[in-house]
Amino acid sequence: MSDKVKIGISIGDVNGIGLEVILKTFAENKMLDYCTPILYGHTKVASFHRKALKMEEINFNVITQADAANPRRLNMINAWDEDVKIDLGITNEIGGKYALLSLQKATDDLVKGEIDALVTAPINKNNIQSENFSFPGHTEYLQERSGNSDVLMFLISETLRVGVVTSHIPVKDVPQTITQEKIVRKLQLINDSLKKDFWIEKPKIAVLGLNPHASDNGLLGKEEAEVISPAIQEAFDKGIICFGPYPADGFFGNGTYKKFDAVLAMYHDQGLIPFKTIAFSTGVNYTAGLKFVRTSPDHGTGYDIAGKNMADPTSFMEAVFAAIHIVKHRREQEKMLANQLRSGGKLVETASDVKDDAN
Repeated sequence: MSDKVKIGISIGDVNGIGLEVILKTFAENKMLDYCTPILYGHTKVASFHRKALKMEEINFNVITQADAANPRRLNMINAWDEDVKIDLGITNEIGGKYALLSLQKATDDLVKGEIDALVTAPINKNNIQSENFSFPGHTEYLQERSGNSDVLMFLISETLRVGVVTSHIPVKDVPQTITQEKIVRKLQLINDSLKKDFWIEKPKIAVLGLNPHASDNGLLGKEEAEVISPAIQEAFDKGIICFGPYPADGFFGNGTYKKFDAVLAMYHDQGLIPFKTIAFSTGVNYTAGLKFVRTSPDHGTGYDIAGKNMADPTSFMEAVFAAIHIVKHRREQEKMLANQLRSGGKLVETASDVKDDAN
């Protein structure tokens, strides 16, 4: 049996660029040195995209269950039986229906432990809505499937990591959604993930303000003084090395983010706009706090370029590598903990109370 990481892949909207970036990623045979990929879709749909992209040299090893995957092939599990009409670049019910069937089947195997990680190709958050999917996006769906009480949308790259307190909600709802308790929970998730998934021993986290100029000492809002600053202090008292609140514009504009291992933004666009500006082609969306590992590229369905052989696979490829690295880090940590327990060693949680001049 191969000890390579078994990566399950949901194909996303069949009318978008999901299968294009998947096929381009695994057109490079060296990728099979690092993982065993399993696509959850259908051979006819994949073949349609393969032909449209003139990539007919790519072949699939069709299997019915994950444990039959060939570690040297691009494996495919058919997640449905019927034929599907593909309309590249069009958003419709078909795109949403089969994106969900792919995601459900892949997540079933992920929850059962039959794959080691899940990499999700982009969905359309509108056309996927149905009786079986009433979520703002992948993150919330996977949280429910995992049974975790809280998770974190964590955008990661080599140069920047950004988490968000609130994710897929209207901007008008952000202020009342942000609470001291929620900020502390998100800081704990970031801190735990940086240690467990990225092996950073003493992570340093920056926290952004909500209002312009982080409220200018209360002139532009009270959230910083009444909610965000007390949350930072509470988290720091619990051993999480965190600082702020920082004004978001200057923080990214002058490169202060480079001094930290991660940044906690208050809402979706506050964190994702600078992240995608700095690391668009290499960024990865990682759902931290889950019992299992899930990553995705940081782009959408790309209807405007679907089928035109224009999609850049870099972010998807980075999502695959991120999943591999995180799984291996977790495996290694489990081995270390098991060895410590066998040897009678004591597990110690390190909490720093040393102030830093990061401000």
